[in-house]
Amino acid sequence: MIDTLTRLDDLRARVAAWKREGLRVGFVPTMGNLHAGHFSLVELARRHAERVVVSVFVNPTQFGPNEDFDRYPRTPDADAAGLAEAGADAVWMPSVETMYPHGAGAAVQVRVPGITGVLEGAHRPGHFDGVATVVARLLNQVQPDVAVFGRKDYQQLAVIRYLVEDLAMPVRIEAGATLRETDGLAMSSRNQYLTAGQRQVAATIHATLEWMRQAAVEGRALESIESGARDRLEQAGFAVDYAVVRTPGLATPDDGHGPRVALIAARLGATRLIDNLEFDA
Repeated sequence: MIDTLTRLDDLRARVAAWKREGLRVGFVPTMGNLHAGHFSLVELARRHAERVVVSVFVNPTQFGPNEDFDRYPRTPDADAAGLAEAGADAVWMPSVETMYPHGAGAAVQVRVPGITGVLEGAHRPGHFDGVATVVARLLNQVQPDVAVFGRKDYQQLAVIRYLVEDLAMPVRIEAGATLRETDGLAMSSRNQYLTAGQRQVAATIHATLEWMRQAAVEGRALESIESGARDRLEQAGFAVDYAVVRTPGLATPDDGHGPRVALIAARLGATRLIDNLEFDA
C-alpha cells in the first residue's frame, strides 16, 4: 500500500523516520499521467535506495502562456496505483499553494545560466527557470540521497546536474534510459494528444535521429546533417523547432570526432515532441 502525502510536514516526517533507520531515500519527480518510462525510473531509484518517493506535480511555472498547462493530463488515482505496483513507497502530491506559498508569480526563482539559453530555452523562454525553480524546491522538500531523471529530456537533465553541482546539494543525480514504443517513438504523456494518423508519423523522429547518427559516423558535414534532418521531418509533416547535433555540453562541435547527441524538437499538429540520441562520432 503506497502512502499518498499532500502535507509537507507529513512528507518530511516520513523521510526523517526512514533516515533515522539508516535507509537511503530515492526520489523521482514527475508531472503525473505516468507510463512505463516513469515506472522504469522508479525501478532505477530502487536500485540505489531502500525507500523511493515519487512526486506528482504539474508545475505551472515551466509552461509558457500559450502552452498546454490547462490541458496537461492529470490522472492522480491511476498514478498512485501504478506507483504502488512499480514499488514506490510514497507519492508526494503537493498543491500549487504548498509548492508556492506566496503564489507562483511571487515565488523565489532559480535560474541556471548558459545552457538554458539554447535549444529548448530559446524556443520556450522561461521554461528552464520554472524547471530549476521547482526541482530545487522538490529536492529541498524531499531531501533525497539520490534523484532520478530521464534522458529523454536531455537538456533538462543537464540543467539539473548544473543546478545540483553549483548549489552543492547533497544528492546524487542518476539518469534513466529513454523507453520507446516498438516503432521507436519515445514514451511521453503528450503522445496521447496525437491522432491515429499522427501517431504513425511520429516515429519519424526516432528514425531521423538514427539517420543523423549514421551520417555523423560516416563523416558527413554538420550543416548537411542538420539540413537533411529538417527536410526529412518537414516532408513527413512536422513543423521543426530544431534538429541538431551537439556535444554533450550542448555546444556546436568544432570537429567530427568525440561524443555527440542528436536532438530534435518538432510539432505534429498541436503536439510538440522532443527526443534525442547519444552516440560517438
